[in-house]
Amino acid sequence: MVNDVQSWLRGMGLDKYVEIFAENEIDLDAAQYLTDEDLKELGLPLGPRKKVLASIQKPEMMAVVAKGAEDAAPLEAERRQLTVLFCDLVGSTALSARLDPEDMREVLHRYQDAVAGVVSRHDGYVANYLGDGVLAYFGWPRAHEDQAAQAVRAGLAAVGAVASILTPEGEGLMARVGIATGQVVVGDLKGESGRQSAAISGETPNLAARLQSLAEPGQVLISGMTQNLLGRQFDLADLGPQELKGIEGTAPEWRVRGEVEIQSRFEARAGDLVDFVGREHELGLLIDRWRLAGKGEGQVVLLSGEAGIGKSRLIEELRRRTAREDVFRLTYQCAPQYANSAFWPVILHLRRAADFQPGDTSSAQLDKLEALVNGDREAAQLLAVLLSLSGEDRYGALELSPQAHKQRTIEALVRQLLALEERKPVLFLFEDAHWIDPSSTELLSEIVGRIADARVLMVVTTRPEWQAPWGDQPHSTLLS
Repeated sequence: MVNDVQSWLRGMGLDKYVEIFAENEIDLDAAQYLTDEDLKELGLPLGPRKKVLASIQKPEMMAVVAKGAEDAAPLEAERRQLTVLFCDLVGSTALSARLDPEDMREVLHRYQDAVAGVVSRHDGYVANYLGDGVLAYFGWPRAHEDQAAQAVRAGLAAVGAVASILTPEGEGLMARVGIATGQVVVGDLKGESGRQSAAISGETPNLAARLQSLAEPGQVLISGMTQNLLGRQFDLADLGPQELKGIEGTAPEWRVRGEVEIQSRFEARAGDLVDFVGREHELGLLIDRWRLAGKGEGQVVLLSGEAGIGKSRLIEELRRRTAREDVFRLTYQCAPQYANSAFWPVILHLRRAADFQPGDTSSAQLDKLEALVNGDREAAQLLAVLLSLSGEDRYGALELSPQAHKQRTIEALVRQLLALEERKPVLFLFEDAHWIDPSSTELLSEIVGRIADARVLMVVTTRPEWQAPWGDQPHSTLLS
C-alpha cells in the first residue's frame, strides 16, 4: 500500500510529502479519514491540504482502496487477543420503509462515516460494514496496551456522533454498541464468492454482536474480560451474568455509563499492588534528585522505557516514599485521544485541583479557580478561557491573538508553579509524554528553563520514540 500512497501523492504533485505519510503509517485506507486538522498536524500547508481533501472526496479514491485490498497479498492467519466492537443503527428497518431509497442511502453513508471516523481516531480498524452494522477491531493490525479502553471510548463517542445525525424528517438517529475482548484468529478467508480480508474467527465477535443486540438505544455494553482490562477508568453498571443466544453458559455483562476523570492511567488500572522489588538503582536516583530539589536545586528526570516495563510503578513508589513529606504533588496525565487537544493534561489537572463538581455554576467554578491560583486575577482570566468558562462578566473580554494568549497562558502556569515552590517543595509528575500535545510541550520546555534554582522535581515518563525538546541541561537526567 505504500507504493499506492506514493502514486496517489505524486499524481497531485505532492511527492515531498510521501515520507511524512510513511512515517505516520498512513495508507490509502487510513487516508480516507484524514481531516484538515490531521493534515495541519502533519505539517502540510493550505494548498496541499486542499488538494488532498479534494482527492479524498472523489469516488475513484474508494475504488483504488478497494482494488488495493483485493490485490494485496493474502494475510496469514495469526492468533491475537483483540477487543471487538460491533455498532448497530437502531430502527433502520422502519427508517428504510419511510424514506426514499436515495435518502436512506445518504443516511447510511453518514452513519457509517461517523462511526468509522470515531474508530479511526481511537486507533481502531474498521473491518467490515454489515448492512447497518459496523464491525471494528482494536489491537489489530498493531497491538496497544490500552486497546480495551480505546474501544470503549470509541463506543461512547460513536453513540454520541450518531445521535447528532438527522434524517430528512429532522429525527435524530440512535446507535447501540457491544464490545468484547478475547482470543481470535485473524486472517483472510477465501471462498467461492471471493476473499474477505482480515476476517476473524472465534467466540469474541459473536459475543460483541450478542451484547449489541441486548443494548438499549444509546447504550454501550461490554463483556467481563473487557471490564477486567479497564480497571477504574469508566463508570460501569454490573448487569450480572446473562444468557446469550449462541454462547454456551452465561456471560457477565456491564453497561458503560461514562468515563471517569483520573489522576493517572496507572491509578485507574492498578488494583492492590504487590511489594516493590528491584529497580532500587532507578528509585535511588529519583530520591536523590528529589533531595537536591528540596535544597533549591531544581531537577528534571526523563523516565523513558517501552510500554509495560514499569515506569508508572516506579513513579507510584516515589509517591509512596515521599507520602509523609509536606510537599505539593502535581500530576498531569496525557491520553492518546487528546494528543491534538491543546493543553489537555493541564485542563484535566486544573479541573481536578479546583474540585469542579457537575452541579457547580459558572460563578462557583470561577471562585474555585481564583482560590486555586491564590487570587491571581490575570491567571484566573487566562485559565478560565482555557477551561471554557464564561469569565467576561467578571474579568472583561480578553483581546489577544491566539499565539499571544497561548504564551500568556504558559507564563501564568509557570508563575503559579513557582509560587507553589516558594511555600514548599513541588513534585511535578507528567505521565505518558509520547501522547503530549504541542502546547503542553511548549509548557514543559518553559518549566525546564525556569526551575534550575527552584524547589521542584519534574519527572516525565515516556516511551523511547518521544524525544525531549529541551536538549541537554545540567539539571536534566535521562533514565532509560
